[in-house]
Formats: sequence, C-alpha cells, structure tokens
Amino acid sequence: RHPMRHFSLLVVFFFLRQWSQCYTHSTILDPHGKYLLKWRFDRRTITFEIEVETRGYIGFGLSPNGAMALSDIVIGGVTDGRPYLQDYFADAKRKVQRDVQQNYRLEYGIENSTHTVLAFSRDLLTCDTNDKDITESTVRVIWAYHSEDVGPSGPMYHGVNRGRKSMRLLDPGSKANITSGTDFFNLQNINVPVPYKDTTYWCQIFKIQEVQKKHHIIRIEPLIQRGHENLVHHILLYQCDSNLNESELDASHECYHPNMPDSFLTCETIVFAWAIGGEGFTYPPHVGLSIGTAIDPVYVLMEVHYDNPALQQGVVDSSGLRLFYTPELRQYDAGVIETGVWVSLYHMLPPGMQEYVSEGHCTRECLQESLGQEMPSGVRVFAVLMHAHLAGRAIRTRHFREQEELQPMSRDEEFDFNFQEFQLLKEERLLLPGDNLITECKYTTKGRQNMTWGGLTTRDEMCLSYLLYYPRVNLARCESLPEINGQLKFIGVKEIQVPVTTWPFMIKSPKKYSNLSFTEAMDKYRWSKKRGKSFNEMVLQLPINVRCSKWGQDEWSPPSMVCRSASEPHSGVVLLFTLCLTCSIVQACLSL
Repeated sequence: RHPMRHFSLLVVFFFLRQWSQCYTHSTILDPHGKYLLKWRFDRRTITFEIEVETRGYIGFGLSPNGAMALSDIVIGGVTDGRPYLQDYFADAKRKVQRDVQQNYRLEYGIENSTHTVLAFSRDLLTCDTNDKDITESTVRVIWAYHSEDVGPSGPMYHGVNRGRKSMRLLDPGSKANITSGTDFFNLQNINVPVPYKDTTYWCQIFKIQEVQKKHHIIRIEPLIQRGHENLVHHILLYQCDSNLNESELDASHECYHPNMPDSFLTCETIVFAWAIGGEGFTYPPHVGLSIGTAIDPVYVLMEVHYDNPALQQGVVDSSGLRLFYTPELRQYDAGVIETGVWVSLYHMLPPGMQEYVSEGHCTRECLQESLGQEMPSGVRVFAVLMHAHLAGRAIRTRHFREQEELQPMSRDEEFDFNFQEFQLLKEERLLLPGDNLITECKYTTKGRQNMTWGGLTTRDEMCLSYLLYYPRVNLARCESLPEINGQLKFIGVKEIQVPVTTWPFMIKSPKKYSNLSFTEAMDKYRWSKKRGKSFNEMVLQLPINVRCSKWGQDEWSPPSMVCRSASEPHSGVVLLFTLCLTCSIVQACLSL
C-alpha cells in the first residue's frame, strides 16, 4: 500500500506544480521568504495560491488601512490530508468572526513535512458588506500563519507571524525579465551619514555610463541598503548641464541647502522617479531611455529622500539605482513630464478635514505651445507615477480634450504613501496639443492641529503625476498653483509688509495678524470643518499660476496666471495676465 500512496502523492505534487505555472503574478510577503503569494485574475474572478512554511493554518486578508479592524479575511489549511477554508471578517474591535456569506471558494490544498499549499478563488465584487472589493487601486494585503491548524474554538493567535504589504492585485505592473548578461551601471551613494533629523534630501552628481554610440536604458531598479527599506523614501534623477566640470562629480551634499554646490542648480529636468514600495521599472519593448547622443544626459543629479522620523543617529547609507542598458535600440526615446501642483507654500490644507481636494493643472495653452511645435501629432503616455505624502488618500490624473473629459489616465482611490511606483498603462494614452490634464488629490488632515503646507518633507504635501511617454519632446514640467491673494483674503488679510524682506512674507493688517508671517496667520485663523470646506471650494475656483518648462531652466512661456471659466470649472482656462511669483506683488494682488 505504501508504494501506491507514494505514487498518489507524486501525482498530486506534479498536478500542483503544473497548476502553479498558470499563475501570472507572484510576490513574497514576509521578510524571511516563508510566505509566497501567487495569483491570476480575469474580468470577474481572482484566484490565489499561497505557499507557507508551516503545517498549521494560513491567514490572508484585505484591509482598508493595513490594520486588522474591518478586514476581509480567509483562513485555511490541511488537516489529516484534507484541506479546509473559511471566510471570516474582523469587526471594528478586531474580533475575528465567521462570515455568514461564504464567498471564498477552496480550489485545492496539500501539505508536506514543512510546507502548506492552499489555493482559493473569489469574485472581484461579492456584494457582501464584510468583503472588500478588489479593484485596480492599491490593496493593503495582510497575512499571518500559525504552526497549529484551526481548532473547534477557532484560529489561535498568530503572534509575530503576521504582516502587511500594499500592492495592486489587478495592476501589478511589469515584472518583465531582461536578458541575462545585460550591461548595467550603478548610481550609488557611498557611506552617506544620514543627518539627525526627520527629513533629509541628499544629492550627488554622477556621470552617466560613457558609450561610443547611442544606447537605450531598458530597466531601472532600486539598490536599497538592507535594513534601510523604510529610511529611503524616494530617489529622483535629474538631468544636469552637460558642460559641468568633472570636479563636480565629487560633490555630495544636502540638497536645497544654502551651502550646496552651485552646480546642483543646473539639474532641473526629471529623468526618472522611484518611490518607496516600488520594485523598479522595465520599459516596454518599443521604448527606451536614450544615452550617448548630444541631447542625452551626460551628468545626472541623484536626489535621495531620507525619512527619519524616529531621529536615528549614526545611520550610514549606501543606497542608489541600477540602470540596465543595451546597444540594441528601441523604436522610441522616452521622456518624463512632471504635472500636478507646483510645490510651494501656496498649496495649503486646513487642519481637521476628513476630505480636502487639490487640483494641479497642465493647461491646454502649455500643451498647445509645446506639443504644437515639438510633436503636432501628439505623444503617447505609457506609464504614470502618482505622488503625494502622508495626508494623501486618493489621486487621479484626469484627461480632457475639446471640453470633454476622457477616462482618467491613471487613478488610485486607496493611495498608500508607503507604496508608490510607476503604473504601466494597460493601453497607451495619446496626449495631443490642446488637451489638458488635472492631477486631482484627495487628502485627510483629520487629527492635525495646524495647516499642512506644500513642501518637501513627508509631513508637508505634494500632488504630482510623473508621465512617462514617447517620443521625447522638450517639455519637463506642466504644473499649476492656486494664487495666494484669494487665500489670504479668505482669512481676512488686508495688507502685507513692503518691501518684502523675509520668506514667508509678513502681514501688516488687520491688527490681529500684524507682524505675523502669512503661514503664522493661516495657522492663527480659527479653522472648523465648515470653514475648511468653504476654503476648499474657494481655492478650487481661484485663478492659478502656471508653469510650462523646457529642459533646463528655460520656459515655453513666462510663468503666468490663468483663470478658470465659470462654465467649465474643471477644464476651461483662459490666459488672464502675466504674474511673477515674487512676493512683492502680493500687496497689489490683494486690491484686485
């Protein structure tokens, strides 16, 4: 009997191995490689296979925020050779309860002396209030396992064998492998002493790999020092002036600092962006990032954002990027356009808001002028990275053409600050001269006591969409910012102090704000939910300052202010008047 039993097990394992090859996506959920998740999906259902180093139960769930409360959970395993599976949910007090409506379907399960394999499926939308809908937005997956199976009294507490990971189950991105032996070079910091403060931007200039003829970079992936996964928040590459002195290559300094090298100021154009949670990016087969020609980057500035809220001391980091390149050229050169809200203190969010909406406009005038001259037939966007900070909850890149709104170019209704990477679009999007884009960000400032400002730290805010597109044109930034005078009028500011000698500038009247900076005045205002909502509605109708930038420091047009049409509040803009963004003109604006 034993040989037949052994043969049966071999058949089962062969079947499972063949079945496992049908899964198109996979990831390791725990830091020790003990919990392997595989999955596949179609338009209606999703099927998971989980392999865990345990002979006990396996737990898997979908959480609204990464915590246990209000999570959709399934628990299963194999007992005496028989697989079992149960649909659960956690209530607001984190108590696990059996779901009356069982929507998870057991496919198969088996265990050997060390591992348990469990497969199950469910509909993407179950119409069960205790289940979480699975969409293309970010999903917070929670996982757990135990050495014992589920008993009559329910699952035992999993202890430390648990965790969470944000991912896009229905939009997992490109994990395309590149040919073994593909050449690469690293742009990597060496033993950078991370300052004793919560936020640091560290910059260094590197020379791109020298090549004798044009090559294409086809993949970029992060090189994060082990143990620093939560310290390194994002890495940006900027193209610098090609005529820099090579002595500048030794320049490594804190960015945006009064003592930083002047050469840093020549590095304006975004080449690539990676953010925490991302696993790198592989360009589509017909597109590459060009190096080796006269207009390609020679020098790049690598900006690393260190997020150190625990104020760790004595931390030394050597993180960076690895770039794979090939002489086998693709059909098109890729470019990057930064769109959204121009990073500035003029982008402000009142405290205590359950929801606050910001809009950053890439105006039709900018796209008409730049694409009209450079590429009248338009460019094709193939990937988007949406970026906000801790208050961010949802982001959409909206697309308009001839007064009509098209489907969003990209969207994430469950944005997670700790999971940001380029989303490869299922279908490339044509962007034409005269189109316009709105990057729309939803935030919550509930629990915050003061204004949240647009700025560089993780506790400040941003609202940006980085568009990867082809063919490359001379357009680097297409952004907007709500003008300041309407925001100051809202809180009752009548006059500022002139001449302007400080930043932020100072308020002169009324008396209650006298000698306060405009940021202090905004914080002093007695905000309420009702006032915050009124402020938001007002800001969304304000004229906007726009920036339409070429590579380097040139502009397609001088920075200007545009006004939103009352009949088309979300898409119509007409040129109103030129406005320099220096504070000295704010006083004049207050009287407009």
